[in-house]
Amino acid sequence: MDRIAFDLGFIQIYWYSIFIILAAFCASCIIIHESKRQEINIDFIVNLIFYTIISGIIGARLYYVLFNLNYYKDNVLEIFEIWNGGLAIHGGILAGFITILLYSRKYKISTLKILDICALGLIVAQAIGRWGNFFNSEAYGGITTFEHLKSLQIPEFIINGMYINGEYRVPTFLYESIWCLTGFVALLMIRKYKYIKSGVISGIYLIWYSLGRLIIEGMRTDSLMLGSIKVAQLVSVLLIVIGVIMVLICRKQGTQFDNLYKEKAKEINF
Repeated sequence: MDRIAFDLGFIQIYWYSIFIILAAFCASCIIIHESKRQEINIDFIVNLIFYTIISGIIGARLYYVLFNLNYYKDNVLEIFEIWNGGLAIHGGILAGFITILLYSRKYKISTLKILDICALGLIVAQAIGRWGNFFNSEAYGGITTFEHLKSLQIPEFIINGMYINGEYRVPTFLYESIWCLTGFVALLMIRKYKYIKSGVISGIYLIWYSLGRLIIEGMRTDSLMLGSIKVAQLVSVLLIVIGVIMVLICRKQGTQFDNLYKEKAKEINF
């Protein structure tokens, strides 16, 4: 699989970078659309998107580097080569959450409401971003056969791309991408419920994504490890618990007929 999309001589543009940019763009469009629907100040949300994307990328990279510190302490300059892959989504989620928390509190906007809106964009970004892993030959599973991949009725270019280091591999990147897209559709349907409470969408996102990641990570052979434990599985279990707690607590907020998710946001002056 050729990782380079365009070679302009003086610069090489990687497929990984293209899909990360595409993921950020699609997520931003969804978040802005949802913000207009919720009557949230667009200047506020555009600035938040800018800061969150930057912090998310930094957080995702630092997370990955920390769990590969033995390698990067001898190859410090490679820390900045993010086009070669190595962005861990859990680090990005943590950094993004901190950014949203601080920024929403600064302007006195409901953090839960903003998290709900951003969750819809994030899960789409995750679905798109996994294709960057495909072109970088990352996020793959155990050894399989050509016949098995053919039986999955997936396009031939994916099968060819799963031929890594002399063996065909299980396309776990594809499983996660499909899982995230399915989750996006599910969240869209849930958010149409008339009396959905602020924070419930975020909680369901954590449960949905983490459940899928927990299962799919068990198939992967290139996971970040903490001793004999796959870090992503450990974090997924924790996020599932957090998601369940969020849904239970947020559902009890207010009276039975409160519509906290659709309440009008306060006006913000920039």
